[in-house]
Amino acid sequence: MSNRRTGLILDFGGVLTTPLLPAVLAFEQREGLPQGACLTALYKDKEGVRITSDLERGAVSQTEWNEFAGKMLGVSPDNLMGRIFGDLRPEPLLINAAAAAKRAGIKVGILSNSVGLAPWDLYDGYELERLYDVVVISEQHLMRKPDQGLFEITLKLMDLPAEECIFVDDTEAYVQAAEQLGLAGVHNRDPKQTVATLSDLLGVDLAAS
Repeated sequence: MSNRRTGLILDFGGVLTTPLLPAVLAFEQREGLPQGACLTALYKDKEGVRITSDLERGAVSQTEWNEFAGKMLGVSPDNLMGRIFGDLRPEPLLINAAAAAKRAGIKVGILSNSVGLAPWDLYDGYELERLYDVVVISEQHLMRKPDQGLFEITLKLMDLPAEECIFVDDTEAYVQAAEQLGLAGVHNRDPKQTVATLSDLLGVDLAAS
């Protein structure tokens, strides 16, 4: 029996886009904030962690998050999420690799923690619904990675068992959560290396033009 994997599930921000951290650091510089201000206010502060998790689950809106984060950072809340991630760009190596996987008959899905869809839409212009077989945005399911249920929903929509799927994320904890369910995990730190690893796991040269 072949053990070749037939499903590939990709995170969005930091996988199909350029890395998040440089975009955040550039925002801090533009706004005259000290380096690391966003990380401290939104990912280390207890209330910051809570409201960001609530945003990912769809329990608060992006506008509400903008207001909270603006006060925490001492900056204008106007389109704050869009300003923080304004420097993100598509990551061609992984976008092209996903397209190559699809051409090879591999089912390709997206599993992304939401940052809200309005007023700024992180996914605008990427044509996710057209290019990928399954698109799971956390807020639409009232869960967030690393919730087990969100992975299970994605697998059900992929119509594949965990053992046939690979999951790629730039957050190691989410990769580990996927591995606990039986998926093969790939921690994306360098797109070129990730494409090479996926090519090995899938038995397809995803770097070929």
